[in-house]
Amino acid sequence: MTQAIPLDLAADRRALLRLDPRDDVAVALRAIGAGEWVEAGGDAIEAREPVPNGHKLALRDMAAGETVRKFGWPIGRLTAAVPAGAHVHTHNLATLLAGVEGYSYEPLAAERPIAAPAPSFLGYRRPDGRVGTRNEIWILPTVGCVGRTAQKIAALADARHAGAVDGVHAFAHPFGCSQLGDDLGGTRAVLAALASHPNAGGVLFVGLGCESNQLDRLIEEIPEPLRHRVRSLRAQGVEDELEEGLALVDRLVEQASPARRAAAGFGELVVGLKCGGSDGFSGLTANPLVGRMADRVVAAGGSAILSEIPELFGAERLLMARARDRSVFEAVVAVVDDFKRYFLAHGEPVSENPSPGNLAGGITTLEEKSLGAVQKAGHAPVEDVLRYGERVRRRGLTLLEAPGNDAVSSTALAAAGATLILFTTGRGTPLGFPVPTVKIASNSDLAQRKRGWIDFDAGQVLDEGMEPAADALAAKMAAVGSGETTAAERNDEREIAIWKRGVTL
Repeated sequence: MTQAIPLDLAADRRALLRLDPRDDVAVALRAIGAGEWVEAGGDAIEAREPVPNGHKLALRDMAAGETVRKFGWPIGRLTAAVPAGAHVHTHNLATLLAGVEGYSYEPLAAERPIAAPAPSFLGYRRPDGRVGTRNEIWILPTVGCVGRTAQKIAALADARHAGAVDGVHAFAHPFGCSQLGDDLGGTRAVLAALASHPNAGGVLFVGLGCESNQLDRLIEEIPEPLRHRVRSLRAQGVEDELEEGLALVDRLVEQASPARRAAAGFGELVVGLKCGGSDGFSGLTANPLVGRMADRVVAAGGSAILSEIPELFGAERLLMARARDRSVFEAVVAVVDDFKRYFLAHGEPVSENPSPGNLAGGITTLEEKSLGAVQKAGHAPVEDVLRYGERVRRRGLTLLEAPGNDAVSSTALAAAGATLILFTTGRGTPLGFPVPTVKIASNSDLAQRKRGWIDFDAGQVLDEGMEPAADALAAKMAAVGSGETTAAERNDEREIAIWKRGVTL
């Protein structure tokens, strides 16, 4: 029940957080025991049952069928009556999502982010004006058959050229053979986009020779001004592919090694926005903190890229209302609807999310997860929408087509041109990707337990406030952009994953 705080009981003012005055639930900032009195908005509520850390507690009596709000928006419908002080989760709350919806163009005046003091960083300015955060040699196999060959060449070359460039890395994948049509096109587009990345001072394509993903056709997708830094090798056409590959890398290193870091403004960054293994704190701390970084980069004239389209379902209208014009609105609608039809065509509900880890962390429905995830986009207008494999072409906030899968969407962000990825997590993951990936823990417990994985503790938002944490994260981004290694880089965690959508022969 809700009432004034009993004289003999002191409600713990750090136990609950109500995110919006319209909310029907509050988030437990620590585990709450049955019978414990906790404060919410000046009133005290007695917990009717245990509420785990990060989970939701009902703020009022609610009947079965009522819509529940969090973040000020609906996150689901109650399947049973719930008294004030009850635990609200999968046992009594269900999604409202069903299928493809209709959307109308109802633009809001998007908040143009106000420029905040932003640090400069030391990056590699390329001839086309883009600025990389690394000067590496990337080895990209055209087909899975030579993935290990590419890795062997990279290991030998990295040892040979230590210090001449920031590293030599191979990115193996299982595709490129037995693919058809748009599926093959997606593989080719992602590899060509990675080969065009400003963090790569040189690129070696390693092909087999007989694969569907032919080298000549792949290289045609790389802009002409960038092809001078690309070399290619057909393993079937040489006697010793390792020796030939090393010789090609030698020449790439000779070409790339003179590059030096120079001062660049915060607006020269292209920042990928990603969350994985979210928990009940992700939408309170890490994701809104990353939203502040997106706003700062955009305000400084830079680019931020948001992806994971299925993890926008239930919150997509917030982005649609921020589209810079009707054409961008229609592009957002198209990419959202296409993904929903993709789910339905495979016999899956559009709400087949959150993951088991999300549920354990306190997220109940996809709407709740999406409302937390969309906060990574900050407040800027949506300037553009990219399809999978396309490269960023406008400054400002861009929406990119890709699934929620961590490896697939992070690879797509890198291919789109992200020179730095901000990756929020409440559960933790060791994964790393082609570009520096800053792992941001939503809670301090994770940050302390997994110091080998985590680069930044967003749990400090609850203790120190959002703006001090934003200043600290901006400084971290500048340091990483200038060459400070991330946890994933130190752990040699570098992967790509390509989105497989079509038929395999």
